[in-house]
Order: sequence, then C-alpha cells, then structure tokens
Amino acid sequence: MRILLTGSNGLLGQKLTDFLLLRDDITLLCTSRGENRNPQQAGYTFQKLDLADWEGMQQLIQSFAPTHIIHCAAISSVERCEADPDQAQLINVTIPQQLAELAHLQGIHYTFLSTDFVFDGKQGPYQESDSTGPCNAYGASKVKAEQAILAVNPQAAILRTILVYGVIGDKGRSNLVLWAKGKLEQKEAIKVVADQWRMPTWVDDLAQACILAADKKAEGIFHISGPQLYSIIEVVELVADYWQLDKKLISPILAAEIGQDTNRPRKTGFILDKAHQVLGFKPTSLTASFEQIDIQLKKLQQHA
Repeated sequence: MRILLTGSNGLLGQKLTDFLLLRDDITLLCTSRGENRNPQQAGYTFQKLDLADWEGMQQLIQSFAPTHIIHCAAISSVERCEADPDQAQLINVTIPQQLAELAHLQGIHYTFLSTDFVFDGKQGPYQESDSTGPCNAYGASKVKAEQAILAVNPQAAILRTILVYGVIGDKGRSNLVLWAKGKLEQKEAIKVVADQWRMPTWVDDLAQACILAADKKAEGIFHISGPQLYSIIEVVELVADYWQLDKKLISPILAAEIGQDTNRPRKTGFILDKAHQVLGFKPTSLTASFEQIDIQLKKLQQHA
C-alpha cells in the first residue's frame, strides 16, 4: 500500500502517521500546509503543500502514485467557515471533490473525513442513512462535500466522526479532554456546556477506523465515534474523576449563553452497527481511553 495522507499536522493526521509507521507493508507520504509538526519524522516522506495548489497536488499524486488517499485536511472551525465562505467552499468541498474524481480515474482508494455536524441535532443518535440537515456553515460544507464525492467516486469511503480527543507527540494540539485536564490541574475554574450531547471519539480509534477503511477498500458512509453519549459537561467531570481533580471548579453553562444554541447541533451521537459489521470497528469506552491517554502522557514526559 502506498498512502498519501493530507492534513498530516492535525490531531488525526499525526496519530495516523504514527500508526501507519508501525506497518511494514505501507509506504507513506504526508502532506500539510505548514512545516511538519510531528516529532516522529523518520520512516516516511513529508511534503509541504497548500491544498489550494491543485497543480502541485496533481504533480504529487503523479510522482508518488498512491494506492490510497486519506484526506484529513479541512477547515473545521464553525466560525472560520462562517466568516470566509469562499475559502470553506474551496478547502472543504471543491478540493475534496477534485481529489475524489482524480482517485476514481486512477483507481486509487479514497477516504474522506466528515462530521456529526451534517445533522441538526434534533433526532440523535443517527445512522448513516438518516437525512442530513446542518445548522452551520461547516456542517453544510461537509454535506456538500459528501454528495459531491459520492457523485464522482461511488467507491469512496466517508467516515463521519464526533468531538475527537486524545494525545499526540505534538504538544501544540489541544482538545476537550486535554484542555479540561490542563485547566483543572492549574486549579482554574472552567465553564462547560451542559445542554449539548455528543459521543466523543478517541483519536486512536478514529485512526484505526481510517486504516480499516483503507485495508478493506470500504465504500460509502460510515459512522465512527465513541460508544457512549454524554453531555459535554459530563465528559469534563469524568476527566476530573479519572485524574482526581477538583470537580468544584467545573460549572455548567448553557449553549445559548455562549451563542451556540442555534449554530451547534444539540444532540448528535451515532449508531455504530455498520462500522462494526463492515469494518470490524470496535470503539474504546471513554474511561478505558483515559487509561491509555495517561500511559501515553507519561511516555511523552519520559522522552521530553
């Protein structure tokens, strides 16, 4: 397998790189807009490339001749997609469609990452066949991308996911779990949304799901997330419980108080049967993932 991985500087991109390097049957080419931020820099090729440089991307694909493309790069900020719709259209829709079409023409398997924000949050948890109805520009761009990709490449795999968290070697990347842990360790009071529900996804699980999709040359849409639905404040309270931090520092806030009642889905969550049956995907529970995260953090401290 020759895998081209875009967005390799992101949380998922760095985790995928680390996992793919454990395999001796894979040649890996990583690409991102900035310099390589993964502390692990051996065993693969890194090419700095702006996604908007379509000519550069085509040349890269031609010279590397991948058997698989895993496309992680995206603008995932709700606010940025709102503020710059043209850029959101280019990065989140046009380029993923162009890549999907090129992959189809050249017989390259294509995996695309999408989001629970394709849903409005009124009927969660969702299965893959449920109708979409995004409540923000980011979700809308992902719906458009999914439709555009499957129109030009029915063999593509689309992996939707939810609230990804976890640990990588690059300390510059944060997420809900690390943010909450860090703030509470500093004895800082934090306000956390109490009226939004998600099934948080451990980045290690999501990376494994991407690899399963590539190995099996999976086709169609798959829901990939953790196994349990929690309110966001419950996740943070579980962080406090696991690392024995002061829960009194956590106070609830409503989505409406921070302007997130209409532009974020209230309750998402996924039905994971298809991913389980077709991919063999087995998600890790939140608390079991915390055990692994603790081990990973300790290892990073030893190597620091």
